Amino acid sequence: MAQVLEFKLPDLGEGLTEAEIVRWLVQVGDVVAVDQPVVEVETAKAMVEVPCPYGGVVTARFGEEGTELPVGAPLLTVAVGPQAPAADTEGSGNVLVGYGTAQAPARRRRVRPTPMTTGAANGSTGADSGTLAFNGTAHAGTAHARVDALQAEGPVPVISPLVRRLAREGGVDLRQLAGSGPDGLILRADVEGALRAKAVVGSRTAEAPATAAHATAATPVAAAAASGTRAAGTRVPLKGVRGAVADKLSRSRREIPDATCWVDADATELMRARTAMNAAGGPKISLLALLARICTAALARFPELNSYVDIEAREVVQLDQVHLGFAAQTERGLVVPVVRDAHARDAEALTAEFARLTEAARTGTLTPGELTGGTFTLNNYGVFGVDGSTPIINHPEAAMLGVGRIVPKPWVHEGELAVRQVVQLSLTFDHRVCDGGTAGGFLRYVADCVEQPAVLLRTL
Repeated sequence: MAQVLEFKLPDLGEGLTEAEIVRWLVQVGDVVAVDQPVVEVETAKAMVEVPCPYGGVVTARFGEEGTELPVGAPLLTVAVGPQAPAADTEGSGNVLVGYGTAQAPARRRRVRPTPMTTGAANGSTGADSGTLAFNGTAHAGTAHARVDALQAEGPVPVISPLVRRLAREGGVDLRQLAGSGPDGLILRADVEGALRAKAVVGSRTAEAPATAAHATAATPVAAAAASGTRAAGTRVPLKGVRGAVADKLSRSRREIPDATCWVDADATELMRARTAMNAAGGPKISLLALLARICTAALARFPELNSYVDIEAREVVQLDQVHLGFAAQTERGLVVPVVRDAHARDAEALTAEFARLTEAARTGTLTPGELTGGTFTLNNYGVFGVDGSTPIINHPEAAMLGVGRIVPKPWVHEGELAVRQVVQLSLTFDHRVCDGGTAGGFLRYVADCVEQPAVLLRTL
């Protein structure tokens, strides 16, 4: 009668406690010779072909490829005995009916480099890269000798089977990873980090078609675009002033990393000062002109915001003159006329220039020179009855001051609750030209001048 013997995963040396089945070299029913390699496993030290100490017929295998087994776990069973094939190195002996007497096919010695952290990329192969192989007559003890020899050569960072399997299942190329362990050893955390990064990229890639599909189902315009037809509705060509503004705003959003800060200010004293100035006779002074004077004074203190970025030269260019743009809404769309040398004009001259440019904008007679060359923009969106906004910077400028409506609100004034004229001020700025401290300092100075116009007089 044949005897069925169980072959367990042997101790491969160096205190290794587990190994991963990489590839089975035999099938159930195969005839194996003594010391014939039957399975290829991977440990934290090397890739190893494990030889079977029994000759006979394989009756069972334990574990699929990719399974990690502890040392001492069953690998396979082999039927041996008087009626089993004496499938040893001599190829003779009794056989089981139907299996014949032919010797087990000779196996070519295989040398397979281990894909270590960077060892394979550095040209290490064979034993130098931590690979152990056995020929048809090698004994399991050779594994010990080869591992001992490898360790004698000095440390080589190698990767555990668990980490390799995690990388393989996740499609991570270990050759592209930099290990964070000792001597550059790739750890599980390194692979998991790569998998997380890969998942983020994958979700963004999948998000685009999902978003497009949702838009297609949700909007007639998207549905028409998907089908190649034109959606019904009124079409307004983006040309002329509107087209130019659209191009400029789009470019601003593409190129400028903008940020916005804002503050509420008590404008009661500023409104009183304007009333007193206009009561003294002479041309009336506009609120926009007073705000422009405050802007030019603030830019003198914070010149970083009166600048632009020269992308090709990678330089911030701070400008000596303040050419102040201001937003004007017209029937033809939003335009931004520019007051040249605003820093050199007083409140009366600014009022006159604002009036002239506003009228030209309404009649459509602004020249190209009056619409270009601004270095800073003042946007009084309070005329639309709104408190705040985060406007788009007028490219290539570096900042824009927004002014909301001035309305009566409860306010603590001199320690008492009172009704005051309150305005919200916002500054949108190019974060490349300055940090938040500079932007905040500029906005705080503007707010101080709005609350106490005498501050402006002290700094002139």
